[in-house]
Amino acid sequence: MELVLQLTPTPLADSYVTAEQTNNAQEIYPLDVALCRDCGNVQLLDVVAPEILYSNFIYETATSPGLVEHFRKAAGQILQRVHAPNAPKGAFAIDIGSNDGSLLEFFKSKGMNVLGIEPAKEIAKKVNESGIKTLPAFFTAGLAQKIKKDYGSAYLITANNTIANIDDLADMAEGISDLLAPNGVFVFETGYLLDLVQKCVFDNIYHEHLSYFSVKPLQRFFHNNGMELIDVERIPTKGGSLRCFVQHKNDPRKTERSVHSLIKLEEDFGLHNPKAFKSLADKLDNVRNELKELLDGLKAKGKKIAGYGASHSVTTLLYHFDIGKMLDFIVDDNPIKQNTYSPGLHIPVLSQKALYDKSPDYVVILAWRFAGQIIKKHQEFLDKGGRFISVLPEVEVR
Repeated sequence: MELVLQLTPTPLADSYVTAEQTNNAQEIYPLDVALCRDCGNVQLLDVVAPEILYSNFIYETATSPGLVEHFRKAAGQILQRVHAPNAPKGAFAIDIGSNDGSLLEFFKSKGMNVLGIEPAKEIAKKVNESGIKTLPAFFTAGLAQKIKKDYGSAYLITANNTIANIDDLADMAEGISDLLAPNGVFVFETGYLLDLVQKCVFDNIYHEHLSYFSVKPLQRFFHNNGMELIDVERIPTKGGSLRCFVQHKNDPRKTERSVHSLIKLEEDFGLHNPKAFKSLADKLDNVRNELKELLDGLKAKGKKIAGYGASHSVTTLLYHFDIGKMLDFIVDDNPIKQNTYSPGLHIPVLSQKALYDKSPDYVVILAWRFAGQIIKKHQEFLDKGGRFISVLPEVEVR
């Protein structure tokens, strides 16, 4: 393992707190990113216990712009790709890290029997009450054996934005291989390291995300665990992701050209070389210096500055760019985040109404991948003389 990127240590990215909790110090954890020089996988060196991360997890798919619609389309595309219309009536589908059941809802509507696996107990309880059977547990090889005994093998297993969060990937692979029916397919979506590096989506690096995957190491990983990576699609979610299709080794589906094409793309870019991350670090340093200089100048003139966005990724951005102390407050569209305080820095999070009630002079778009939508939504703020500041891919006052 070679250390290739050191981001500023942060508290847990989604640990927004109440006013009463702001007197309690929140533990800070390193964000050190390493490259395996043997297989090319990229991962955090420090692992926070999953019980700390997920037992009281509050994020729900429905709160992320466009994600439910993405899953609606994905369900149809996946079933078409794996020829599920020819699967036995009532074929069994399992979603690992099923969250609020958004994806399973669509599989269920296609006549499939479904089961969710979701370690966030309160979310799992709510989904069970809505009619989608969900186990409040972490997926392990041991749990896979129990599911197989109680429910049978699964024709389709999915995991979206989940496998990057699993520390023991060999155990996960053992469980999937055991649970997956002959001719079944494991389909997962995960952030794509190539997009992260090329598009500077560094704020997708936080403690829940232990691995940052690319196709070459994934192909090797599944091969070493008795399975085959047979197809890969690039999709736009989360700043750039992969949708991967995996089957048992020697099952009949052929490996598509997409796998080899993306491996060549990664090799041509030099993705599995430390130099790629040196370029990313230099870019982040330049943006941080430019942004801090801009905000320092505005503060010196007595300007009021707010932020827009209170997601997981915002925590990484605030700490690494060191701009938390310059923000008077943050606004967010998610009611769950409103009237809380940001992790560690304890910046108040308010509703978007605060843009007009408190009239900040400038708003830093922390949720920078949604800058276009945010600016369009708040034309009135601009009309009243307010200005937005984009942070990536370039610092820009708009």
